[in-house]
Amino acid sequence: MGEAIVSDTNEGWKGFLREPATKRWFGTAAIGAIGLIAGGYLLGNGLVRAKDADRSVNVRGLAERDVTADLATWTISYSSSSSDLAAAQAKVREDTAAIETFFTGLGFPKDALQPTGANVTSFTSDGVTSFTVRQRLALRTTDVDKAQKAVARQFDLVNRGVFLEEGSAMAYTFTKLNDIKPDMVAEATRDARAAAEQFANDSGADVGAIKEATQGYFTIEGRDGEAGGWGVSDSPFKKVRVVTTVTFLID
Repeated sequence: MGEAIVSDTNEGWKGFLREPATKRWFGTAAIGAIGLIAGGYLLGNGLVRAKDADRSVNVRGLAERDVTADLATWTISYSSSSSDLAAAQAKVREDTAAIETFFTGLGFPKDALQPTGANVTSFTSDGVTSFTVRQRLALRTTDVDKAQKAVARQFDLVNRGVFLEEGSAMAYTFTKLNDIKPDMVAEATRDARAAAEQFANDSGADVGAIKEATQGYFTIEGRDGEAGGWGVSDSPFKKVRVVTTVTFLID
């Protein structure tokens, strides 16, 4: 009897397996299993690729260039004080003529010197009123060499009786920054790549493409002076500087 039961059971399973619905179910399950295996492989491989793609190094590159200013501006402020307003005005007119003669003698054209302002102040002490007349003239020239010679001889104006006030200083400006920007950015990027390659070599990797880059601000400072101190506006010799921040992919 036991053998009959086993035989019937086997026959039942064989019949079940031969059913079309059963075959479809096993086929669907097999396809699903294959899909899960393939999907798991692709997902894992994708995570590895994503991790590899995220390997990067962030570095900074520096570019500096010495330049010479191409524009000189000199604001000359002078004044005269007197208890007689007319006398103070007359003295300022004389000083103006002396300044114009000074610059003409150095070879500057007349239109290189322009008035930029004037004012009159008064002060009363012990019943006596004193008037101070101030005048400002501005020199603007692209002849930097000639401007340097002029400022070197500014004491000649004092010898002519011109009272130069504080703030009468020459300022030199470099105006051709846009002409050198592209080359300097490229130089800073090369410097950044060199730094990235050093990091990569230390870890046995290679530097790939640029992932992200940020250009810093260009600064123009005195070549031989501190930022914001002496040498910034009183020297025609400047230093242009830019720092870029670059992120490189690591292969």
